[in-house]
Amino acid sequence: MKTKCLKKIVVISVLLILSVFSIMNLNLRKNIIADASYLSTSSAKGMCVIEKDSGRVLYSKNKDDKLPMASTTKVATAITVLDNCDDLEETIVVDNNSIGVEGTSIYLRKDEEIKVIDLLYGLMLRSGNDAATALAYHVGGSVEGFAKLMNEMAKKVGANNSNFVNPHGLDNANHYTTAYDLSLITAYALNNPTFAKIVSTKNYVIDTTNKSDKRYLTNKNKLLSSLEGCCGVKTGFTSKAGRCLVSASERDNCTIVCVVLNCGPMFEESSALINTAFDEYEYKKIIDKDKEIYNEYIINQKEGKLYLYTKEDFYYPIRLDEFKDLKVSYNVDLVDANSNEEVGKIDIFFKNDLIKSLKLYTMNKIDKLIDNKTLQIEEVLWEENINEDQ
Repeated sequence: MKTKCLKKIVVISVLLILSVFSIMNLNLRKNIIADASYLSTSSAKGMCVIEKDSGRVLYSKNKDDKLPMASTTKVATAITVLDNCDDLEETIVVDNNSIGVEGTSIYLRKDEEIKVIDLLYGLMLRSGNDAATALAYHVGGSVEGFAKLMNEMAKKVGANNSNFVNPHGLDNANHYTTAYDLSLITAYALNNPTFAKIVSTKNYVIDTTNKSDKRYLTNKNKLLSSLEGCCGVKTGFTSKAGRCLVSASERDNCTIVCVVLNCGPMFEESSALINTAFDEYEYKKIIDKDKEIYNEYIINQKEGKLYLYTKEDFYYPIRLDEFKDLKVSYNVDLVDANSNEEVGKIDIFFKNDLIKSLKLYTMNKIDKLIDNKTLQIEEVLWEENINEDQ
């Protein structure tokens, strides 16, 4: 059959067989952890532990139950402000709406002139409910207007079982989240450099304003001083919500996010969960960007070579016994193409669930076929290549 261009869809799935572990440098730690009992006996009413970038759930308990979350709400408040406020150095004037708000406070005063960035530190370190309200009015025009922005943010990141009606987390029957939703929101927020800097800060000073002397703030998150790699993020408590904690730790370029809702020993359990996650899982490079994926094919009985590559690295948290559950599927749409042209995608599956799709590009030129005959790809083999130093 004659044709001006070649188009053939090839879908081939192959197991990622990792038989030579020395090549991959799999220095997995022992899975015997002193506090691993927290995985099955957690006192939290809701709990979820995820890896930040992949979003993989590592451990959970009642992760989709709708629960009050107290001041851990302020994770959503802070990132909503950062998503909608261009000038963090802007000075705003505090009005009566933000004065005397119930609960923890940074003691704002009427007509006080204070920077947005200082309010954010007051929000996340001191957990100021007045700071939360002032930010809500500045960004959303009202508490209701700001709550709408918070809910839009939540839906954007996949937190579909949450509803926010205020920026501070004081108890309200219509104000709730889930451990899983809050982990997604936190993972999203930690990708913002300003948010990450604020929640990892132990101490901060708000300079003198027209109504107040300097304010000295200390972060309430004890894990910043006790947990290896801890990078935040927020405590919370009300009589209805109980003790709540969102925490995160980064080690070897992997960030684990842990959410416990209504958990008495919240610091101890969160620390144990995070340490266990780092001990049981390795954060491995599954796809290496710019590295050739070699394929052989035959054109009219003449051997040819095609080199494909992706432009993104892909890492995934995985245990040694789980590599057998990884597989890939190539979807290659071949036309006459020069090098560096998109020709399809590679889908990565874990336990038959699609976890990532990456675009495939040609590394070399694909020549026109002799007599416009159809290209036959007889075999596609893909080898997992992870450098020993990774």
